Amino acid sequence: MKPSLTEWDRILPEKAYSPEEPDETVVDFAGSLRRSNKMRVLDLACGGGRHAVYMSEKGVEVTAVDISWAGLKMTRGRLNNEDLTAGLVRSVMNTLPFDDSVFDAAICTRAIHHQRLKAIQETLFEMKRVLRKDGMVLIDFLSKRTHSYGKGVEIENGTFIETEGHEKGLMHHFTDEDELQRLFEGFRILTIDLHETKVEGKLRSRLTVKALKP
Repeated sequence: MKPSLTEWDRILPEKAYSPEEPDETVVDFAGSLRRSNKMRVLDLACGGGRHAVYMSEKGVEVTAVDISWAGLKMTRGRLNNEDLTAGLVRSVMNTLPFDDSVFDAAICTRAIHHQRLKAIQETLFEMKRVLRKDGMVLIDFLSKRTHSYGKGVEIENGTFIETEGHEKGLMHHFTDEDELQRLFEGFRILTIDLHETKVEGKLRSRLTVKALKP
């Protein structure tokens, strides 16, 4: 039976969407996990696998999840190239196929915003559910300060569908710190950091949340 494909199966094989170097926030987060002996980690929406590879190299037990067959195939290939192992699971973000309280930590980068607000809330609930007590999360979100905020068709407050360009048809939810405070009411927020860069004169802005399950 031929697997059903998603837009990410088309996009992820492109180099711009599957970098090999880990995000600096994940590098810092992995260091804090090792110091805290939190070694079983969920990499949610793993994409091309850069963070699954990085954390596996550091001795972390990683389970990498993505909706895209292409992303999982790339992750497996990168792991094999480095003689590393990780669990690979195909799943949507907001309904995870894991028991309660099985992970020490979870990361989700450059991904959770590709949903409506309700699905984002469900994803956070699921991440909290699968974490053990004092489990840590690292999640980044698109900031309303980013250059593409307000472009496309608005389908709900803060959520837009691209109508042109390479991400035509993709959904993006933009947020701010006030909304994040509400979204993370079930967690203990440690930090909310703003990260901004300019690419070809256009501002790219994201908010990164580090939090604990109480």
